[in-house]
Amino acid sequence: MVYAALSSGGKDSILACQKALDAGLEVGYMVTVRPRNPDSYMFHSANLDAVPAIARSGGLEYVEILTSGEKEAELVELEAGLAALDCEGIVTGAVGSVYQRDRLAAIADRLGLALLSPLWGMDPEALLCEVAARMDAIIVVTAADGLDASFLGAHFDADLIARLQAVAVVHHIHLAGEGGEYESLALNAPFYRRPITYGSAEVRVSPGRSELLLRGFA
Repeated sequence: MVYAALSSGGKDSILACQKALDAGLEVGYMVTVRPRNPDSYMFHSANLDAVPAIARSGGLEYVEILTSGEKEAELVELEAGLAALDCEGIVTGAVGSVYQRDRLAAIADRLGLALLSPLWGMDPEALLCEVAARMDAIIVVTAADGLDASFLGAHFDADLIARLQAVAVVHHIHLAGEGGEYESLALNAPFYRRPITYGSAEVRVSPGRSELLLRGFA
């Protein structure tokens, strides 16, 4: 049974893919949704050029699905893209977003695919600790009160988790960033044959959002 892992290259989707592989499942595809609208309800848009490099490093076939990024319409486009794949299941990194998981479950049901969400309901602190222990992931976007540009490029470790916990106490963010408070990029994971590298980095700051733009992935 072949699975397609939906991934933005972030910590959650990469950890979900890792857990599927840990369970002995065959993950054949890494599927990235590239929305034209950066404010997509469902999908990240930051540093998606990293995902082909991640797929190559992990020995997975890379598949890109272009969507409008418009609410609900992007789900129709995702479904059409998944329908074209030779797979029997999909892996998602959903942690606690009912909006996201319900819509993916509906797509999987219509296509007759199994849906695997290994992080669903996981304690956010436990999730971050596992990321810190098993992966090399960094923050690449901040978009919430208390999270400024100083978090960009920070690696998930005990110190970063403590910083995020302090922000969560004051500003009530979701510790794992499930509400879009921040986005991440996994530079290394156990299933990678080698870490992902990049050639240049640029910080862009706008009202309510800071972003680390990385280029030249290999």
